[in-house]
Amino acid sequence: MSSENIPLNIRKTIQRLVLWILLYIVITALILTTIPSLIPQLKPVIDAYATYISIGLSLFFGYMIIKAFADLVYWMLRVKHPHSTAAAVRSLFTILGIGALAAGIAGGAAGGAAGVALGGFIGMIIGFATQQVLGQAIAGLFVLLVRPIRIGDKVNVAGEAGIVEDISTLFTVIRKDDNSLALIPNNMLIGSKIYILERAK
Repeated sequence: MSSENIPLNIRKTIQRLVLWILLYIVITALILTTIPSLIPQLKPVIDAYATYISIGLSLFFGYMIIKAFADLVYWMLRVKHPHSTAAAVRSLFTILGIGALAAGIAGGAAGGAAGVALGGFIGMIIGFATQQVLGQAIAGLFVLLVRPIRIGDKVNVAGEAGIVEDISTLFTVIRKDDNSLALIPNNMLIGSKIYILERAK
């Protein structure tokens, strides 16, 4: 992607983010307020299912807003950072956003003190369930930002020697001397000694 396209993509992503927020507000107001006042026969049905309608709308639009925001973060980082770093940050924002959305909706649906407790409990469950993935993603982000190793370097890390072929959010791919690929979880990479045998030219 050429640098000339980055400002255009930032503008498009901001427009998309604002559009999803406005659509959420307008459609929620339309379904829960305007339609019952215009068509009184539907009011009892909408009132009976208002909680489920709100949850459904919040899940859909919440996901789309999180996705648009993560894309905005991606394009803003692309101004100074390569695709791999920006994509890692985007993935992290998406994971954290979905977790926060699920905890918030669960807490809001229960309401009151029970809602706060339930939201916290759901957040804790999501945190424990994604602990390994988040740990690897944060380690991958650290590797991409600090860049202790680069693609093309000949290295010895986590007991594997070879040439760095790719660094993603979760794994660093090493092509060994026998031409096999070793996928090293990034949290292992951060927690072990890194021997750089030869820098990429």
